[in-house]
Formats: sequence, C-alpha cells, structure tokens
Amino acid sequence: MRALGSVSPLLVVGPSWVGDMVMAASLVEVLRLREPGRPIDVLAPPAAVPIARMIPGVRRAIPLGLGHGELGLMARWRAGRALRGEGYGKAIILPRAFKAAIVPLAAGIPERVGYKAELRSPLLTDARPDPDRKTARTLDRFVALGLPVGSTARPPRPRLMLPDGAVDVAAAKFPLSGEGPVMVLCPGAEYGPAKRWPAAKFAALAALAVAAGYRIRILGSPKDQEAADAIAAGAGVPVDNLVGRTTLVEAAAILAGADVVISNDSGLMHVAGAFDRRLVVLYGASSEKMTPPASPFARVMARELPCRPCHKRECPLGTLACLESIAPGEVLAAAEQMRR
Repeated sequence: MRALGSVSPLLVVGPSWVGDMVMAASLVEVLRLREPGRPIDVLAPPAAVPIARMIPGVRRAIPLGLGHGELGLMARWRAGRALRGEGYGKAIILPRAFKAAIVPLAAGIPERVGYKAELRSPLLTDARPDPDRKTARTLDRFVALGLPVGSTARPPRPRLMLPDGAVDVAAAKFPLSGEGPVMVLCPGAEYGPAKRWPAAKFAALAALAVAAGYRIRILGSPKDQEAADAIAAGAGVPVDNLVGRTTLVEAAAILAGADVVISNDSGLMHVAGAFDRRLVVLYGASSEKMTPPASPFARVMARELPCRPCHKRECPLGTLACLESIAPGEVLAAAEQMRR
C-alpha cells in the first residue's frame, strides 16, 4: 500500500467516539487541501470504522481491534509493527491517551504529531500544548494538528459520503408507510445519562409531532433499547422503533433522508449534521460551545444554569434540571420553525 513516487502516506489515529470521528472529517479535508494527492489512512476503533469509511478522502480505514477503554498495550504494539511496511511518513494522533501514540511509534512513522497528555511526549516528535482543551471546539483542536504550529485556518464543516446504494438498501430493509415529513428521534448518548433528554419527554414530543403530521422513527444502538421502548410505549401513537436493528451505515442513510432530527449531543447528531439535516439538539451536561452541530440548519436547546456544563456522566445534583426544563412543545416549535 505504499504511495506512488515520493509521496508517503499519512496515518490519522482516529478517536473512539462516533461523533468525534465525524469531526475528524474536517481534519481530513484540511489535509487533502494542503497536500493534494497524499494518501490518507485512518486507524479506527471498531465502533468508528464505518464512519471513517464514509469520510471523503480516506483511502483506507484500518480497524484497530480494541474498543474504547481497552488498554491492550502489546496488542497496539503488534498492530503498529504490522504497519511498518506501509511507508507512512507522518501520523496525526487525535486521542490524548498515552496508548493512542503506541501504534505510530511501533510502526516506525518518522513524524508523529499529537497533543501533550498522559506523559506521552517522548513518544511524539511534535508534542503540542493543548491549553484550550476544555473551552475550544473539538473540531478546531483536531484541525489544528494538521496545520503548522501557530497557523490558523477556517475549518471546513465535516461531511460524510454514504456508500453507493446505501439509501436504497436502508429503504428496502426498513420501509416506512404513510405520508408526511419524517422526524427521527435519537434518544441515546453513549457518554452517560446526564446527556440524555428523558424518555418521557421524547414520548410527549412524539405524540405532539404525530398530531402535527409527522411520521416518527427512533434510531440508536442496542444500549438505547430501554429508552426507545419507553418512548414507543409512552407516546400512544405509531412510531417506527429501529433502535438496535440497524447498522451504523443504515442509520446514517435513514438520517440523511430525514426531514428533521431531534437528538441529544451524541454521535448520531454529528452524523446527521454531516448530511446537512435540520437538527434540534438538546444539551445537558455537555457544552454546545465545544461540540456544536455542524449543520447550518441546526437549532441548539440548552438552559443557562450555574451548574452546566458539568461534563459529568450523571447529574451530580440528582435533578437533571438542565434537560428536564426543556419542554416537548418547545422542541416541536423549533423543528417547525426550521421547516418553514
């Protein structure tokens, strides 16, 4: 897989979270513009591989057989050694973890760029400070690693490209009957409950939306099954519950065809944004300033409270006031405004 001529391939060590991998698409686009013709591969954990394959400009998504939170130091070293013959000239390491720098080191990649973190600077050749980690947009921090130190650029919005035929495959596998605009609900958020609008609120929204003429679909991973079932049971109206039944590519194809998407700050929200869907995004524990939707048609709903953003997995106060205070009628009104 060596590049032709003297152009060495570039390896991006991608993040584990689906949403972060979507935002990595902006970095890939910057690299494409700065070095046209240079092959770009992405090393991706299992959950993020389908997203890496949908990023325009990625030559190859290389699965790393270790999930989020797995240390696997020897497995990472072996994975790096297996890449030694690929001829990579540079690696950009997006995760801040020590373990993320092991594969490029083991692969013998001569230029290794990443942020200083977890005492890993000796593993990097270009270890950069990260003073704005808790305030800057994740997307901007990713793009900065693809630029010379001290330079800035307006980052492009992340975009994804569905595989050929993906829309038709999803439509045939998950047909939707009836007439009217399609509203997709994404009630999950992998990080934790403090990022999830309550299922009862989603159920009330579904009831209001069906009365307004929408058809409702619910998307998410198997981990969102309990919430999705509660929404379907509590709505009292027909909903198409697809949670746990789709692949990530199928979910992306369904999102790409939605008229409006209602989502927590989650991976699927970023996927929908990369397809320029109309979005209403509900923020609780996380910050709309750090991980905003990329779609120009997005509306953020968040409450200005002294306790948020806390960035906790569970509400430290036990109230979830930041999300409980967002009413279903407000969310529907925001969705309707965007469709006018």
